Amino acid sequence: MRLKHLCHQAAGITLFVFLSCHAPQQVDQPAGKSPLVQNLEAIFYQPGFAPIPDQIFAANDYGAQPDTLVDNTQAIQKAIDAAAAAGGGKVILKPGIYRTGALFLKSNVELHLDSLVTIQAIQDDKRYPDIRTRIAGIEMLWPAALINIYEQHDVRITGKGIIDGNGKFWWDKFWGDPPRTGGMWTEYTKRNIRWAVDYDCKRVRPVAVYNAQNVLLQDFKVLRAGFWTISLTYSSRIHVDGLVIRNNIGGYGPSSDGINSDSSSDILVENCDIDCNDDNLCIKAGRDADGLRVNRPSENIVYRNCITRAGHGLFTIGSETSGGMRNIEVYGLKAQGTNTGIRFKSAQVRGGVIENIWFHDIAMEDVTSPFHFELNWYPEYSYPQIPPEIPESEWPAHWKVMTTPVEPRERGIPEFRNIRISDVSATGAEQAFYANAYAAKPIHDLTWENVSIEAKACGVIRHARNWSMKNVHVLVHTRDSLTLEDADGIDMPDLTSDLPQDPAQIQDVVDPATTINTYRRQYPDARILPLDPETQQIIGPGDTLSSSDHLEVFIFPDGNASLKCLEPLGDGFYYSPLSITWLRTTGQLQIQSEVRHHWTVHLEWESKPGQVYGANEWKYDQEKNQITAEMTNAPFTLTIQ
Repeated sequence: MRLKHLCHQAAGITLFVFLSCHAPQQVDQPAGKSPLVQNLEAIFYQPGFAPIPDQIFAANDYGAQPDTLVDNTQAIQKAIDAAAAAGGGKVILKPGIYRTGALFLKSNVELHLDSLVTIQAIQDDKRYPDIRTRIAGIEMLWPAALINIYEQHDVRITGKGIIDGNGKFWWDKFWGDPPRTGGMWTEYTKRNIRWAVDYDCKRVRPVAVYNAQNVLLQDFKVLRAGFWTISLTYSSRIHVDGLVIRNNIGGYGPSSDGINSDSSSDILVENCDIDCNDDNLCIKAGRDADGLRVNRPSENIVYRNCITRAGHGLFTIGSETSGGMRNIEVYGLKAQGTNTGIRFKSAQVRGGVIENIWFHDIAMEDVTSPFHFELNWYPEYSYPQIPPEIPESEWPAHWKVMTTPVEPRERGIPEFRNIRISDVSATGAEQAFYANAYAAKPIHDLTWENVSIEAKACGVIRHARNWSMKNVHVLVHTRDSLTLEDADGIDMPDLTSDLPQDPAQIQDVVDPATTINTYRRQYPDARILPLDPETQQIIGPGDTLSSSDHLEVFIFPDGNASLKCLEPLGDGFYYSPLSITWLRTTGQLQIQSEVRHHWTVHLEWESKPGQVYGANEWKYDQEKNQITAEMTNAPFTLTIQ
């Protein structure tokens, strides 16, 4: 049951020991720095951090040739190895573009890229050997990155040069060109294993830091990542400063995250500018049974003074949350047209405790969803099921890991708690708030202070406890208030609507049957009428559905017909085709979809059929001459006999 216009007094809010924050570049802040910031600055701002001996090794002296089709991997690696053998030093290159495969930096070595130097990935999988690592929360074999800091210490990558991931080769491998017209994505979707393509389609990252300590990544630019751009895993004392990431060049790269910290500690990310096609700034900590086995948190992390442009999240926690996260401060950020602002995502098999996080002094412009907390994120991806027709002998090892159940089940429910959000503004939003957690573990003890949002709608909060709001103002272009479901101790924001309050101007929700009849009168030749229950609207050819768990389809079987539209994937950042085909000659309804829905199909039929194959359950209404069938999942085929 939905409850509107509720207001509860929050109690028991856990406050933080953080002090006020350091003044960033983008927004004004009060003076002072938190103990966490002070501790990290004491590590990274010392002249002796990640020291490199004062020796120069020119890769050109080892055979590196710019601006040719030569594979420079061995030549540059020889320079790196020579520097390491000499006790460390700086590897440099003359101006030009150097085509390479995987490079492995060594302890006490700095790779310095001057402004006219580009390291460009060779588009050949054989140039990137598989190594043991963690990918999207699972420990598995995966191609080495273009530049690797793998189990090393005191390493630097610096300079104003470019690391070009040359990623379109891997983008097309994943989903073809244009996107979603081919590649492994199409093959796996047809086989109903869409969830596996992200792990089976191996793609090359530009920079990967794995099980390393004392690393500086500074000032360089990264283009066209084949997969995650900067990946920091199982590492500590990492400083990322002044990077520029541009992944929207010459295509649209899937999973091209910006900067990801994964089960790492003592991390400072600052002064970066990111344009990508997935989460811009992100913290992760392992996935499901494998992540719970590793049980390594992400902790003592600061992201500050960055700008995000295209992408799915100004700052994202998850979806890999199994190891937990704590002691994190995020401030001085600015989002310009990023899809989502502060984003939490997890699933009921992830687990993990996410706590003691402070977001403050953040500005968002034209961000669709400034606060989006979805803890049942992307079920088609988060809850993998191997179809029975695929024999176990064909399962890769990581499939078995991914489908290992979390036991007991309660261990898989993530818990988000003790989070503070202050001095944040958002304009041009679609929805001010969205939160969806679990009754067993609601999102609890959130402190909101000095927050201003301008949005088309206020939004919904499900499964939440004890949210205090002080000086939180929301201007909406609707008359609805914040919708609360299973929410207790939730303070309401100061809500203002810019619409007139004349009741005569308020329209009632249109009855679905009336909509259908009206639609049939307007389009008498229509045979397939999908209804989106979320919006109570008929979906026409080429339309886009809302993110709805339940869909209805009305079939008027006068002849063969088909309809194609679009539906959102995950929480709405990608769209995939939905195809509905009715074959009167064979009595079959075929639905092709990548998204897992509950379907209700209403089909006019002159007499009770002998059987309806492919339905979870069905019934026949003699008075209406109508079959009603219920199904879950897709694709599927209904056959009426």
